[in-house]
Amino acid sequence: MENSLFDLKGRVALITGSSMGLGFAIARGLARAGATVALNGRTRERLASAVSELTGQGLAAHGFVFDVLQSKQIERQVREIETSIGPIDILVNNVGNNLRGPLEDFEESTWHEVIDINLTSAWLVSKVVVKGMISRRSGKIINTCSLMSELGRNTTGPYTAAKGGLKMLTRAMAVEWAGHNIQVNGIGPGYFITELTQPLADNPEFDSWLKKRTPAGRWGNVDELAGTAIFLASAASSFVSGQIIYVDGGVLASL
Repeated sequence: MENSLFDLKGRVALITGSSMGLGFAIARGLARAGATVALNGRTRERLASAVSELTGQGLAAHGFVFDVLQSKQIERQVREIETSIGPIDILVNNVGNNLRGPLEDFEESTWHEVIDINLTSAWLVSKVVVKGMISRRSGKIINTCSLMSELGRNTTGPYTAAKGGLKMLTRAMAVEWAGHNIQVNGIGPGYFITELTQPLADNPEFDSWLKKRTPAGRWGNVDELAGTAIFLASAASSFVSGQIIYVDGGVLASL
């Protein structure tokens, strides 16, 4: 009985920005729990490679190339997913980027780029997917937040603003859609080693700072996000909504 709470067999999950990094790790975790996963990205070759890796492990995975900031593409691809695979039960808004620099020097276009990809995209994709969830009176939405949803750091102003906004968007979604039996929550990753953060891990100064700042004394492994994602995507979290669960080795608990 207890294991069935976390069983995702028969569920369809769409994970944006999932051809690599944290998104791919979340997709793999959901697939291992039994879900059929729809991976999303903008680079066809990279996406095909990610899908091939999962299917090679005997997991149910499909790739869909579309831009999460283009409403028409979102609508078209969501229809395709639901026609070819089945209704989307789980949506993970994971896509994001981080362009760094002093706030006073940021170009206006760069500010909007970071806000749009990290915040606006979650609203654009959710507003399309949630309509089906509302009609079925069932759904799970998980937004990938960040330590920067709570804390500031030099040179990450637009990203911090976007991820802080995503935290509150998560709560707004939770409040609006709870009456339709839809739970909306966030995952806040700490520092994980991915293709994008590997240069930081290879930098002795940053690596040393990070390990001292993190009570666990190490970087996270991307597979350590899977358990939280499965929990939030499963029946085990049927009365959990509007929460951000931080998977950070204790960073937010520490001064």
